[in-house]
Amino acid sequence: MADRQGATTTFALMNLQERGELIVGPGVDVYEGMIVGESSRGDDMDVNPVKEKKLNNIRSSTADVLVRLSPPRPVSLEQALELIAEDECVEVTPAAVRLRKVVLVGTERRRSQKRDRSA
Repeated sequence: MADRQGATTTFALMNLQERGELIVGPGVDVYEGMIVGESSRGDDMDVNPVKEKKLNNIRSSTADVLVRLSPPRPVSLEQALELIAEDECVEVTPAAVRLRKVVLVGTERRRSQKRDRSA
């Protein structure tokens, strides 16, 4: 799930696709708590899908390598309802179907998980 707000970048998604299957593509506006992909491990990870490549003055022959992203898997309403966990919800708008956590802020989410475990 995204840990900050902004538009996703190809550079960030290239690193994230190694960890699992993406459900958003480059240029999509995301917000904190929004689910951007499904982890291959099965646990929740806070990731930065808006990370940009550092720019410098030094030229390199391998600096600009063509990036090939696997196409994101669009999620229909039926698929979203099957994918969600107990602490997640489906957000439906006329333009998109999005998955997100019920508690959006990461620190509050961890705090509530600790309370649930101790209770």
